[in-house]
Amino acid sequence: MKFSRNNIAAFLAILFHLCGVIGILCTPYKDWFIHNTPLDLFLMACLLIWTQPVKNISFFLFIALSFFVGMGTEMIGVHTGSLFGHYEYGNLLGAGFNGVPWLIGLNWFIIIFCSASAMQQVHEWSQKKFESAGSSMPPRIAALSLIIDGALLATFFDWLMEPVAIKLGFWQWKNGEPPLYNYICWFMISLLLLILFRRCRLTQANHFAVHLFIIQLLFFLSLRIFL
Repeated sequence: MKFSRNNIAAFLAILFHLCGVIGILCTPYKDWFIHNTPLDLFLMACLLIWTQPVKNISFFLFIALSFFVGMGTEMIGVHTGSLFGHYEYGNLLGAGFNGVPWLIGLNWFIIIFCSASAMQQVHEWSQKKFESAGSSMPPRIAALSLIIDGALLATFFDWLMEPVAIKLGFWQWKNGEPPLYNYICWFMISLLLLILFRRCRLTQANHFAVHLFIIQLLFFLSLRIFL
């Protein structure tokens, strides 16, 4: 087995998330694992940066844009309810600013970047199928598909994550559960960030980002079913 950066990162991501599922569901140390969520999120962000094939200005600009857009929209949501609905964060995600943990901004980057990377892989596969059939996907259709499908994927991830995050105490909704409006806002903000992703021309595939997206999906699906 080749010990490439992607393989090492995937191994660490599987290890941490598998230990998290087992620790939360099957051991008396549930609270310890929950309280160490910030470490997991920070490590995953570091692994995404480490495995990125081309670390140019555009890549770090996208990280910054995702972080600040995420933090800004979440602060509007927490204090006004105008975005997402009425909710508030607990103390489990660590320090923050103006009612929003810093890790939430980082989480926006992780989710959007992984969703975009997954759709890039799907598009590359689709393009090869078109080429083998002697055709090609129109560039505008490909660009729109990346943005819209990526935003739908990110919104689906939030839908899967929400009940788990509420049970673990990461945040709470005024009415006990997220409204439909939350997912509409998620889709629109994800759409904006994916447009920025497209503008930054991050065309080098990050295979670990796709692996991480699948690993996190399975992590939250397991907790959603069994927690």
